[in-house]
Amino acid sequence: MLLYPGLTQLDLTGPYEVFRRISDAEVLLVWKTLDAVVSDGGMAIVPGVRMAECPRCEVLFVPGGPGQVDWMLDEEVMEWLRVQGREAQWVTSVCTGSLLLGAAGLLRGYRAACHWMSRDQLALLGATPVAERVVVDGNRVTGGGVTAGIDFALRLAGELRGEDEARGIGLQLEYDPMPPYGPGSPEGSELGLITGVKQKAKGMMARRREATERAAERLRGEG
Repeated sequence: MLLYPGLTQLDLTGPYEVFRRISDAEVLLVWKTLDAVVSDGGMAIVPGVRMAECPRCEVLFVPGGPGQVDWMLDEEVMEWLRVQGREAQWVTSVCTGSLLLGAAGLLRGYRAACHWMSRDQLALLGATPVAERVVVDGNRVTGGGVTAGIDFALRLAGELRGEDEARGIGLQLEYDPMPPYGPGSPEGSELGLITGVKQKAKGMMARRREATERAAERLRGEG
């Protein structure tokens, strides 16, 4: 599980809570150093292994968050993702983590999910954007925005250990969502609410698109 400054902690901690319960699984939190990594909301999370010392993993997982913008143009992060992605049995992400995978060239030709406000940017990186909560295409498994991470992780747990174990983990977590104000999706929200949320994120979205376009240009140059 990749850690990086500026990630959205629930993108990481939701799947982590599922992954750590998978039988015979060792979950590694990976970053460049072992210094605490601070999320976009100020939560500090401590990595367990440096990128340079990380073994080849069966599952590569990348969370999203505002910090993703800075790291999709970082060559050390991109190269680590490429190396791990070439040998991983599963290449996965949640939210805008799929843009990081895409920037590393790992989603070319694949269907993929992303946060709804950034989903269209996947096309710039050679992927096919899909408006679904969890998308499985070959060994690529991607989740939608933030809370979709739990759905994603349970689906992957089923792929790894079978449906019975995944259902057991869901029961341990009492995963039975009942949103008090209706679904938190653009399909289930009124236009005024959608417009307001987009307006609040306007600056961030402009930065993200610029970074995605630069990453796409680099990918084109690499062939």
